[in-house]
Amino acid sequence: MEPNTGVTFDDVVGVDEAKHDFIEVVEFLKKLERFSAVGARILKGVFLVGPLGIGKTLLAKAIAGEACVPLFSISGSEFVEMFVGVGAFRVCDLFKKAKENAPFIVFLD
Repeated sequence: MEPNTGVTFDDVVGVDEAKHDFIEVVEFLKKLERFSAVGARILKGVFLVGPLGIGKTLLAKAIAGEACVPLFSISGSEFVEMFVGVGAFRVCDLFKKAKENAPFIVFLD
């Protein structure tokens, strides 16, 4: 868990359209009580797609940094284990810890 990524949208270049799309999500996370009071609900998930090295991880860190929420991250290689169920347990444990620190962002790399 990264309680404060220290990354902002100013640190991310070349994906202006994506940054623009996430401004609303960041505002919602910053003012959660205000939006919830009028019945608004935030997205349950966002799928970032693209080749390696285009900044998906940096963008996730920037979203968390801008919204001042913790970022929980896990790599896909951590899902694959020698023993059945270990990878699934890690994912369940990650979400359990994240829910204890809501609001939050989970990044599955």
